[in-house]
Amino acid sequence: MRILVYGAGALGQAVGCMLTAAGIQVDLVLRRRFAQTIRRDGLAVTGIFGDFRVQADEIGLHVDLDSILAETFDFAIITTKSYDTAAAVADLARISNQAFAVVSMQNGCGNLEQIVDCFGLERSLGARVITGFEIQRPGLVKITVTADDVHIGGYEEGKIPASAEQLAAAINGSGLPCLATPTVRRDLLAKLLYNSALNPLGAILGVHYGALGDDPDTRLIMDRVIEEAFAVIAAMGETTHWPTGEEYRRFFYTTQLPATYDHRPSMLQDIENGKPTEIAAFTGYLSDQGRKHRVPTPNCDLLSALVRFKER
Repeated sequence: MRILVYGAGALGQAVGCMLTAAGIQVDLVLRRRFAQTIRRDGLAVTGIFGDFRVQADEIGLHVDLDSILAETFDFAIITTKSYDTAAAVADLARISNQAFAVVSMQNGCGNLEQIVDCFGLERSLGARVITGFEIQRPGLVKITVTADDVHIGGYEEGKIPASAEQLAAAINGSGLPCLATPTVRRDLLAKLLYNSALNPLGAILGVHYGALGDDPDTRLIMDRVIEEAFAVIAAMGETTHWPTGEEYRRFFYTTQLPATYDHRPSMLQDIENGKPTEIAAFTGYLSDQGRKHRVPTPNCDLLSALVRFKER
């Protein structure tokens, strides 16, 4: 098996390192500054799932696809920010041998649909990740928290593609808990609920997730975001694993939030580092779909506007 990880930041580098340490051939497409350090010092992962390390000559390192366009891959995993999905899809379409399955291992909603549009249903997979990855320094990634296993599946509800089973087994065998699922679209919507409730508010206020759950005023805002999200999802004709927002909120406050209590939002880290955020794929996505389906989303609208202000 040979796997290409495209846009390898913290998540992509961690997955690539762990798969390589498990004996799988991996190529990373990543930023030049990361590639230079890894070529010199190797790549390491530490944290809640243990310690992993590979030397530079054990893993393929590329700053673009130009040198590997004629190579053959079994999977291409996209780990870019959601606003780079279209560019990533167009770039992967340049690879000569189009036998590989393409996997969105990204935040937000709308990414898998772009992959399906380009590569078709049979070659498209989505992955839901609710685990914290942080680059401690170039060449070292720490896995900080997790709320659940990685889930991988196809776009069609009720089916588990063989490719999803194969990739999930490889990732799980590398030490990152992972399983194949027939309901990855529900999983992605569930992550949208989680991210939309926590990420924008944490980024605006500059606090970790637990602080939001501890305060009655921020809990009220998160409750309202969840209510709006459920109304939008219903209007879209989609569903989640919970029939009502009330049932999801119980799970959110008793299970998901405590498991990631100390995590600092990725959106907050992006703002601190002067980078664009993925707000368009979180509450921005809910606002867009709300307008499309005539569902009011005042709280999502406000949070999105405030995050865009902080970006500017």
